[in-house]
Parts: sequence; structure tokens; C-alpha cells
Amino acid sequence: MAFFLESTFIGLFFFGWDRLSRTQHLMVTLLMAIGTNLSALWILIANGWMQNPVGAEFSYQTMRMEMTDFWAVVFNPDAQAKFVHTVSAGYVTGAMFVLSISSWYLLKGRDIAFAKRSFRVAAAFGLASVLSVIVLGDESGYTVGEAQQTKMAALEAMWETKPAPAGLTLVAGINEAEQKNDWEVEIPWVMGLIGTRSISKEIPGIHEIKAKNRARIERGIVAVNALEALRANRDDSVAKKVFEQHKADLGFGLLLKKYVDDVNQATPEIIERAVNDTVPRVTPMFWAFRIMVGLGFAMLVLFALAFWSTVKTGCAQKPWLLKWALWMLPAPWIACELGWFVAEYGRQPWTIYGVLPTHMSVSTLSVESLYGSLAGFIGFYTVLLIVEMYLMVKFARMGPGSLGTGRYENEPAHHAVAQA
Repeated sequence: MAFFLESTFIGLFFFGWDRLSRTQHLMVTLLMAIGTNLSALWILIANGWMQNPVGAEFSYQTMRMEMTDFWAVVFNPDAQAKFVHTVSAGYVTGAMFVLSISSWYLLKGRDIAFAKRSFRVAAAFGLASVLSVIVLGDESGYTVGEAQQTKMAALEAMWETKPAPAGLTLVAGINEAEQKNDWEVEIPWVMGLIGTRSISKEIPGIHEIKAKNRARIERGIVAVNALEALRANRDDSVAKKVFEQHKADLGFGLLLKKYVDDVNQATPEIIERAVNDTVPRVTPMFWAFRIMVGLGFAMLVLFALAFWSTVKTGCAQKPWLLKWALWMLPAPWIACELGWFVAEYGRQPWTIYGVLPTHMSVSTLSVESLYGSLAGFIGFYTVLLIVEMYLMVKFARMGPGSLGTGRYENEPAHHAVAQA
């Protein structure tokens, strides 16, 4: 329903501009927005469940995760924080687009009155949206600290468990080979407050997490053996009892399947490799997160100054601000992509966190089929990207004159005649 709402009404939104009444066009706009937000909600509920699989249990009879509590899945704290955070990031992207194009008009001296109005609206809406992103980013940090301690430790390059409340590492010289930071600049207390909402709870470091994961992998071997016994004989009461005791660690035992078919043949070296797999590479996580946050605060300053300029002196009188807004056009897109990188790379090696390792959820299609389908997707969306970029540049250059109202510059000749 969400998909058909957004895909249908976006067509009416664009092509119905001079065919629908103002009330009808407003309704089309609202329905398109509802459909888009519903799509985002269900996509992020699914993604949130993969990050924090609540409301479901693994069934050895069907060999799949089965939902036990629908509302626990829907109101998963990870999913809800992701939804509002992601939608707000989308609002920031839209506001920055309008702010940047409005700045371009003002720098060119075109459609000044129109550009000032759109600049003002974008500045106000963008400021509210970017504040929402930052506040909800803090909430996402808390949910990560609760559900994915490995990701939190990698984001902070926190190799050792620090006394509570932990400090926030601004920058660091990361030495992954020796699993330490050669140097770091830290703000005391901040990470502990973000990650635990307290001054007494510790945030475990990577070395402590690896020690716990090693124990879980060893218990997971028992769970894997019990599961295989149950698959051979579902009435094996002893295997069922053992499985129920150890099923929480099943996913960790399955990590060994990347290296050996029989988990009982796993050597200490193989177990160590599986332990190391439980933590993503720290350097890309650490810097991707900081670039994303840096861009977020840069946009906050820009939107705040832009909004202030519209209240006090007029944005057109500050060319440096307009140029800054124009060059910041790609910033929210880059920040959004980095955010998704942190979310998805940071949960590795899991497709479903703590349950299904990535290497066990790969496609069973042939390599040729995968390359063919990927080439098709890339080709199709590349064509869409080219068409979309062409249309956006075309209509941005045409300006509001493309609406054919007779009130703006560069009106098509037939519209000017009609207005006369």
C-alpha cells in the first residue's frame, strides 16, 4: 500500500500541477508524503529487527526465526530511533537542496523575491530538521550501546574498557595491528552519558568483548551439535534440552562454519579467527562516523546562520553565506551514506545480529547470475540517475519561470502571450 501510494501520487504531484485544483494538489502531496513515510517505517522496522532481533525465536523444527511478539518487533527501540532519525535526515537533504538552489538564484540576481522566500522556508525547516537528526542521533547512540556493544566500541576505537563514565574520543591514531591507539584526543564523560545515560555504567572495550565472544563461540559449538542432532531426530529429548540451554549462542557457533564444516574440528587458531571476526575493522568505522557527525554540525551552523540572516539583515546581503550554502549541496547525501555505512558495516559479521552470520546468508545463485543481476540493477539505476540529474539541472536553471504563471523570469513565450 505504501509503495503504491508514493509511486502513484508522485506522478500526480509532478504532472498534475496545472491539471488539479490547489486543494487536490495539496491532497496529492499529503498522500505522497504518507506513502513515503510508511515505506520508510516498514523498511526501518525490518532493518531494526536485523540489528536487534526482538520478538522472535529460532525454531529448530522449521530452521528459521519465527515471530513471537508482533508489537515487540514494531516498537523495537532500535527501529523507532532509526525511523525518526532517517526521516529527519531526509528532511535535511530536501531542505539543503532548496537552500542551495535558492542561494544560486540569489547569487545570480534572478527571481529575488521568490528565492528569498524559498531560502527562508528552507533555512527554518532545515534548522528544525538538523536539530532533530542530532537529538535522535544521540538516541540511536544509546540504543547501539544497549544492543550492539561491539559497534559502539568500534565507533570509539575503544580497545580497553575505561572507568565510567567513558570519555568521547574526538580523533585518534588507530593502530589495528597492535589493537591500540597510538594517541587520542578525548572529551571526558561524554561517551558514557551518550552510551549508557549514566555516570556509573561501563562501556566494554574491544578486548573485553572479544573475551566474552570467545566464550560464546565455545558454547555455540554445543548448540550447533545439539541442533544437528535434532535435525537428525526431532524427538531427541536430550539434544532438545541441551539446545534450549545453549541456543542463545547458536549464531556464535555458526561463525566457525566459515572455516570448517564440522565445528568440532575447529582448532584454537580457527576459534581465534572467528573471535576476531566478531569485531568490524575499527578505522573505517571510526572515521566514517566522525565525518558524518562533522558534516551534521556544519549543516547545523549553516542552517542557523541562514535562518538568522533572514530574520536580521537579509540573506541576499551575505554572498559568503550563499556560496557556502551552494557548496554544501552534497553534504547531507554524503552524511546519509556514511550513516548507512556505519549501521550496516558496523553490524558485521552478522546479517541478523547475533543470530545469522553473513557468510551463511549469501545467495545460492551462481556467480554469473549474480553479476548479471547486479549489472542490470546498476545499469538501470545509472540511467535513472542521469535522467534525474539532467531534469534537476534543467529545471533549476529555468527557475520558477517553468511553472508558466507569468510572474517570473524566463517564462516560455506562449505563457507570456497567454498572460498578456
